[in-house]
Amino acid sequence: MLNEFWATAPTRYKVLVFSAMGLIAVGIILNLIGNTGGNQALAMASLPLIGLGLVLHVVGIVVRGQSIRKNLRR
Repeated sequence: MLNEFWATAPTRYKVLVFSAMGLIAVGIILNLIGNTGGNQALAMASLPLIGLGLVLHVVGIVVRGQSIRKNLRR
């Protein structure tokens, strides 16, 4: 079961994982653009995106753990 988790993972877990990766990637790109261009406001505006991505990542870990626990009980 653990080797094939992605194939059997709940849709909400997949959505959380891709949303988290997307927000973190956009935040990092904006941060790089802001810092290399000297735009401090853009660099600071990217930090909440990275933070939200990290929060979604933790929520995804919780959802995955609940799903695994539910499958092991069966």
